[in-house]
Amino acid sequence: MKTMKFFVPALCAMTLFSCENVDYYVPDPEEESPSVLLSDVARMLSELPIASSQMGEVRDAVLSSSGNGYDEEYMLRTLLTAPGSGVGDETSSTKAPSSYETPIRDLIENYYRQKTKTKAGEVDETGVQAALDRLMDSGAQIYWPGAEKWDGSTLPVVTFDPCDGSSTNVGYKMLPDGGLQEVVVDEKMASERPVWVVNRNDDSGYATLEMLRREYGEGEGGTVIIRPNSSLTSVSSYSQLSTPSAPYLRTLVLKSFRVSHNYDPWFCGASEFWVKIGAIEGFTASTEAEMHLYSPSVTDLMVVVRRSQIGKEIPLNAVLVSEWTDQLASCAFLLTEDDGGTQTNWNCTAKVFVKGKSYGLDLSVPCRVRDDIIWRGQLSSKYFEVNNDVSGSFGDVSLTFSFHDSH
Repeated sequence: MKTMKFFVPALCAMTLFSCENVDYYVPDPEEESPSVLLSDVARMLSELPIASSQMGEVRDAVLSSSGNGYDEEYMLRTLLTAPGSGVGDETSSTKAPSSYETPIRDLIENYYRQKTKTKAGEVDETGVQAALDRLMDSGAQIYWPGAEKWDGSTLPVVTFDPCDGSSTNVGYKMLPDGGLQEVVVDEKMASERPVWVVNRNDDSGYATLEMLRREYGEGEGGTVIIRPNSSLTSVSSYSQLSTPSAPYLRTLVLKSFRVSHNYDPWFCGASEFWVKIGAIEGFTASTEAEMHLYSPSVTDLMVVVRRSQIGKEIPLNAVLVSEWTDQLASCAFLLTEDDGGTQTNWNCTAKVFVKGKSYGLDLSVPCRVRDDIIWRGQLSSKYFEVNNDVSGSFGDVSLTFSFHDSH
C-alpha cells in the first residue's frame, strides 16, 4: 500500500512529449536500510497471546482507517500510542481513542521484557524501550483486508510483504491452543479468513478526500471539494456566455474515478493514485506584459483505491481548477500510482490565449521516481467541453470530468 498520497493520476498527450523532462534520480540511502524487518515484526506478532479482544482492537482500527478514506491499516505507531485508532483519527474530532483492557501494546511490551530478561530475572528496561522505539519509527503496520467479515472468534494468519512482487508468502497460523503452524498465504486465503499482513505505510502523511470534506465542512471553503447540488450548473460551452467585460468563469471538477486492475502485489494493500493538474486560475490577461504577472499553480489530490473497489466507480466531486476562464486553452495533467522513491519533477507546459495568440507557460509538477505514470500531457478546454460528464479512458483508469458554472 503506498501512499496515498491521495491525488489524481497523470494524463498524457503526445503533443507534450517534446517538451517534457523528468529530473534525474539520485537514490536515497535511507530507503535501503530499514531499522525493522517486516518478517521480524510478523513473527513477533504471531507469538503474542492474541485473543478476541485484541482481534477486536485491530478490527476497530482498520475499519476506522477505511472510514477515513485510507486503506484497511493499523499503524504500529498508533497501536503503541492510541490503541484502536485508525489513520486519520488523530486529526479528526469524530473519534476518540478507544480503551482496551489488554491492548496489543501491553502484549508487545511484555514480549520484549521476556526477551531481554537475564538468567537472574532482571529486565533490560533500556533494551525494551529501544525495541518499542524502533517499532514506532519503522513505518510498519498491520493490513487486514476484509476485517468487516470477521466472525468474532477466528484467530489470524500473520504474514508480511516480501517486497519482491510475489503473490504468496509464508504465514504463521495462530492455533486455539497457543501454537503456530506455518502455512502458505495468498490473496485467496485472505479473502476467506483473517489474515494480518505486516507492510509499510505510504498514505498516512496525506489527507484523503474524506478528511478534507470533514475539514472543510463538505465543501464550504470552496477550493478543494464540492458536493453535487442544484446551485452548480453543468455547462457544455461558454462561447455564447463570455463577454469582453466579464470573462465567463467555470469550475473544473473531477466527478469520478475508476481503475480496472491493481497495480501492486496484494501484500501492499490499496493503490494510492495522485491526480495533479497544472493551470493558471482566473487568467484574464489582455497583453503579454500582463501575462507575466500570473504564476501557474499545481493542484493535487490523493485517491486511495482499496482492492475491493477495483472496477467500481468511485465518486469524488473534487475541484481541480476553481476559475477556468475562456483564455485558458489547456492544462497539464498528470496521473500516477504512487510507488515511493525520491521526489522529482515533471517539467511541462500549459497554454493560454492573449489577444487570439497561444502562449505556453512552464510548469514543474512534483512526482516521485518510482511512480507508475499512467497518463501525462495536455488537456484542452475543448476536450473538457466535448467530454463534459462523459467517462474517458486514460490508460487503465477511467475519469469523468465536469465543467460547472462558477457564477
